[in-house]
Amino acid sequence: MALHLSADTPASVAAAPQKYLFGPFIDFFMLGGSALLILPVLYFLPLRYEATVTLTMFLLSHLINQPHFGHSYQIFYRNFARKMRGDGYSRSLQIRYILAGIVVPLAMFAFFAYGSLTSNARLLGNATNAMGFFVGWHYVKQGYGMLMVDAVLKRKFFSDQDKKVLLFNGYAVWLFAWLQTNVVITQRQFWGLDYYTFAVPPWLITIAMAIAAASSAATAVMFINRWRKHGGALPYNGVVAYVVSLYAWILFVTLNPLWLLVVPAMHSLQYLAVVWRYQTNVERDRADAGEKPQLKVFSILGPQYRLRVLAFIMAGAVLGALGFWLVPMALTDLVPYDKAVFGSSLFLFIAWIFINVHHYFLDNVMWRRGNPEVSKYLFR
Repeated sequence: MALHLSADTPASVAAAPQKYLFGPFIDFFMLGGSALLILPVLYFLPLRYEATVTLTMFLLSHLINQPHFGHSYQIFYRNFARKMRGDGYSRSLQIRYILAGIVVPLAMFAFFAYGSLTSNARLLGNATNAMGFFVGWHYVKQGYGMLMVDAVLKRKFFSDQDKKVLLFNGYAVWLFAWLQTNVVITQRQFWGLDYYTFAVPPWLITIAMAIAAASSAATAVMFINRWRKHGGALPYNGVVAYVVSLYAWILFVTLNPLWLLVVPAMHSLQYLAVVWRYQTNVERDRADAGEKPQLKVFSILGPQYRLRVLAFIMAGAVLGALGFWLVPMALTDLVPYDKAVFGSSLFLFIAWIFINVHHYFLDNVMWRRGNPEVSKYLFR
């Protein structure tokens, strides 16, 4: 999930900003503050509780992590024919929708089909490395996007120079963290398939670390200067989102094995804060949004738009369960393949990597500056 929003929003947005997505505490918790509250506790939690935390995170993955992937498909492919025609969209955005919505998934299908039919487990294993590459990049861009969203809501805009500093630092920290996972050639497994990290020379790690440290220092100085210049005013929830995304969720996440279990749920919670606000505004824009539901049993929910938002959330949960579990498990039973080469979880392997990688490309289009839907619905 990667947000590419900018503080350069239309004048109508800046004129009547919304201070919070949901509220000061909810925004703080969902955008990243949960990491400041939960990760320290887990750090000092004895490892004998790892099984309990693992089970808890497994359950949370169904409630938070997997639905957030489902929501990206719901939003991206809504009115997709109109997006392909470019009706109301710029030419460049139209092309991006076609590439991300058609070309990329077809290319991935071809890759997985070729690797499976030729029994090339080594080739498919490389997809795991690609997933790690894109997931880290995705975390960085989402953290930056959350900062930009909060800056717009608070009318604490960043200059173009400040945004360049933030983006450069995000890329530098992410690249250093990714290179650290490939210090030596190591055989690992993901859903039963082997994949290999690659050896990175020590001098390259040193350079990457120096650049990440320098860019982090420059970013801290930039924040301090803005804080002084604006009398202690910053989009604090966005700053928290940016900082925890880069450092707690990417750079230092391996300090504790329990952190690795909970960070995906926190990242997804960050995404849901924006998506649920966005979808709420979409539903409130409909002509009958304020009417009562036709069925009295749903009247407890209030206006019609709330029922539709709830339906959207439930549909995302169903899509997540189908994509991550039900469909790949059904394919495992129905489609014959060489289990001696790929093990018993080939389609789970394919589904999890496909969704994670494709999610990056979907979000790279949906939440871009210039997307008319974002300007219309996110900041209302």
